[in-house]
Amino acid sequence: MNNRTYIICNLSDSNLVLFSQVYQSSAQSVRRNLANTQMVLSYRVEPSFITDGTLTPLGTYNHSEILEILAGSDWTPEDPE
Repeated sequence: MNNRTYIICNLSDSNLVLFSQVYQSSAQSVRRNLANTQMVLSYRVEPSFITDGTLTPLGTYNHSEILEILAGSDWTPEDPE
């Protein structure tokens, strides 16, 4: 069972992220949407940059919810025919 929490944030806020507190190692290693404007971060313990209000996520999701979002057309290109 995956007990991580996933958040979507604006990519422009990546400078506010303390990458030592999330599973991603840098802004270059995050999953980005196709427009290159949003990123996904994951964690088990809520990071201080969220609890202190430095960064406000656009949304907070569990594993099944984030999989559904990432499968959508904003995050995954359509298969060419």
